Amino acid sequence: KMAEKQEEPSTAQNGEPDNTEEGEGKKKKVKREDLPPFEIVTGERLPANFFKFQFRNVEYSSGRNKTFLCYVVETQGKEAVTSRGYLEDEHAAAHAEMAFFNTILPACQAGARHDVTWYVSSSPCVTCAERICEALRKNKGLRLTIMVGRLFMWEEPEMQAALRGMKEAGCKLRIMKPQDFEYVWKNFVEQEEGEEAKSFVPWEDIQENFQYYEEKLAEIL
Repeated sequence: KMAEKQEEPSTAQNGEPDNTEEGEGKKKKVKREDLPPFEIVTGERLPANFFKFQFRNVEYSSGRNKTFLCYVVETQGKEAVTSRGYLEDEHAAAHAEMAFFNTILPACQAGARHDVTWYVSSSPCVTCAERICEALRKNKGLRLTIMVGRLFMWEEPEMQAALRGMKEAGCKLRIMKPQDFEYVWKNFVEQEEGEEAKSFVPWEDIQENFQYYEEKLAEIL
């Protein structure tokens, strides 16, 4: 009961700026409220409080009902191009994984080879896993590595089958190590303006949770 209570996000934790914030924070809050419900949000860097709450590799993820997907696309075409950014969703509508295939990938050079790495707060749901398999089967030039913070509903047999299906389709699935969280922090998280980049501070159980999920994934695959 106690542990569960601690998992409940405060509004600030869940990434909504506090009402008391002035300046930039206030502008951002207004902007977010203007968005239609469940719109996919895209950008280059996500707010630090989103990262600290949503990417935390806890076992029980109450309150974490979004998917945050940070991507790096390396295109080996006429010229090598690297693009990066992030997508976030609300689970009630289109998921970030779907949005990547619908909006980000089509904008890349057609017919080129794409090496794609995702850093995702939790592993894909069954429907998204099927879409990933379909994309890999159709696009022979696509190489996809997915680094996940947590395993989503991994106890469910259909979820386990979906994870195995992704592996069979050629997707590399990995659990994020502390170094991977640090990489996301440096490359995808907003730093406060006028401050030197803050170094990543690992949370207390980051290594134990990584090992826990890595063992679970190895058992499933």
